[in-house]
Amino acid sequence: MDIISNALKTDLLKSGKSPKCFIGRPFYLSYDTAKILVCDAWKSQVGGIPAGAFLLAFYDGEKDVREAVLLRAIKQTPLPTDNDMISSMIEYYKDNMDISGRAGGNKNSQLDEFTRYEFSFSGLECRVLGVFYSINSNAIEFGADLENFYAANNYSVYKATDEVLEYIANQRDDNSLAGKLSEFKIGHVRYSSTKRQAADEPKANVFIDSKDLLGKRTALFGMTRTGKSNTVKKLIEATQKISEGARSKTHHSHDRLFDDSGFPIKSVGQIIFDVNGEYANANKQDEGTAIFEIFKNDVVRYSVLEKGDDIKVMKVNFFTEIITGFDLIKSYFANSNITGDYVANFTSVSLEQSEEAKENPHSSEATRLNRNRAAYLCCLHRAGFLAQKNFKVNFKGHSEINSSALPNVVGGKNGMLSLSLDEAAQWFTWVWENYDSEFFKSYKIEKSKEWADADLQALLAFLTRYKNPGKKNEVSGWKKLKVTELLQLHTNKTTESFEIEIPKYLSDGKIVIVDLSQGSPVVQSLFSERICKEIFRNSMSNFISNVNNNFIQFYFEEAHNLFPKKDDKDLSQIYNRIAKEGAKLNLGMIYATQEVSSISSNILKNTQNWFIAHLNNSDETKELEKYYDFSDFTDSLTRFSATGDKGFVRMKTYTNPFIVPVQIDKFLAK
Repeated sequence: MDIISNALKTDLLKSGKSPKCFIGRPFYLSYDTAKILVCDAWKSQVGGIPAGAFLLAFYDGEKDVREAVLLRAIKQTPLPTDNDMISSMIEYYKDNMDISGRAGGNKNSQLDEFTRYEFSFSGLECRVLGVFYSINSNAIEFGADLENFYAANNYSVYKATDEVLEYIANQRDDNSLAGKLSEFKIGHVRYSSTKRQAADEPKANVFIDSKDLLGKRTALFGMTRTGKSNTVKKLIEATQKISEGARSKTHHSHDRLFDDSGFPIKSVGQIIFDVNGEYANANKQDEGTAIFEIFKNDVVRYSVLEKGDDIKVMKVNFFTEIITGFDLIKSYFANSNITGDYVANFTSVSLEQSEEAKENPHSSEATRLNRNRAAYLCCLHRAGFLAQKNFKVNFKGHSEINSSALPNVVGGKNGMLSLSLDEAAQWFTWVWENYDSEFFKSYKIEKSKEWADADLQALLAFLTRYKNPGKKNEVSGWKKLKVTELLQLHTNKTTESFEIEIPKYLSDGKIVIVDLSQGSPVVQSLFSERICKEIFRNSMSNFISNVNNNFIQFYFEEAHNLFPKKDDKDLSQIYNRIAKEGAKLNLGMIYATQEVSSISSNILKNTQNWFIAHLNNSDETKELEKYYDFSDFTDSLTRFSATGDKGFVRMKTYTNPFIVPVQIDKFLAK
């Protein structure tokens, strides 16, 4: 990995006070604001002072005090003498005199030297970000506030450049600097869209720490084509390099998350929900940068459609994985707003096996469950779900029902049946059409309960398409299941469920790419939610069992299509749970979208890392202003040059105490 070299050796409190970097003196200083007197000559000397630039105000009042206040240039501020200067300028303008003198003197100017000197001064307002200090010549530390400030005249201000700027940009909250083996270069400091003066300056590299990424929530906001996907790929690359560092070492302790070098103890799993197909497929937009191509030895791809042997298909055998298949149906109905009282009765049916049914397979509860499951599978069969060859359902019937419903079928001992799905559907249909007969009435009187419990009645209504026995109140019934989105989720092959496979791959440190690009919005939502729930459940199970989870990173492109909306207060939704509880389970979340305002406040409030590119309206920037000091960048975020500003972000990471404007490196095949 790239390592910071010179910055680590830099004595900021000495190197930062270079005379060539002097830009002015403060005339006002408080706990949060500084106002500085600057002039054109000093600004020209340092190559300009763009908005957002890091400045250092050194305390000059005492010789032995090593302290520098860190400032960020914000905007121009008035000087007390401005009114007089403006009056003088206007007078000169009226006399048609040239007053545009340059630094070092302008022989053609009609102004005298003193007046031209006076006109060159202006005021600069800055945000106080904290203070660098050293006690008794010990290591330099950083505090994110001021414990005291002195009269403004006791300070001189310098622009941070070169190694000093790199030192500042990579400052960590734990009083350490970047430079460990577990850190990864993400880009370099960039202040403005315009780069005329900055083009000749050395680039100050910016690094991200493994502790910034792993197990944290990371947001990437910006309009389309501002470089969000490139940034996501850089984060995937960084995480993969960090994970490889973990694999290359033999760790003896599993009680810690990181070793002394900053590498995680276990390899990191990454799962990408690829709604546009740009990670799972050859990338035509940015040639040669598909993640599956770069890290093909560690990538496992899944798709909602069959695409060949190299890509696993995300399908469920609804006849063998009954609970998973039924949950998918219920989720589909909920997301598609398929409603109705008989639909609600159907989706509330319980097909789970209780402990009693497991322990005693001959109990009445087990008998009813087997019967209900058989009726449910008959609903699938009628809706067009294909079972595997020679598939049969087994349940206990009754000799009187059996002989009437299926006169040509011989039941087993105690009325046990082993039927094809067509035969079973015929059996259950007879039951519902004749449920008002004497047999069922007598059973109710004798047993004080219905022969068909509420769940079975709901299933029979769905199967026969009549809400009431005797072909009364016709409804759509099983036709609700006969939709392409659901049929595409089913396979009649008896393979291990992708929900079981994916957590295993992630625990081994693989990159799993879930290609959702050819699925409908409902299918995208179904699969992403289902997979997230299973990974979360698996991680929670390990946590409760006191087994350390490896770090698993979730990536969500177009997150507004999947996440709960801003005003949604349901904290039980899986994305909210990952945001709020994921840290203790070592689950990280990286999400990208164009709209800050579209994301649930519960997720935003738990986000530690922020990468903000161009936003084109005030609604989004106002939402952003609620977090950290992004208000300092509101104006610049709405300005954008399509040809030169891709990847230009304002970055706040977990371990960095302040926002750094960064040009993200381009993701390239290596």
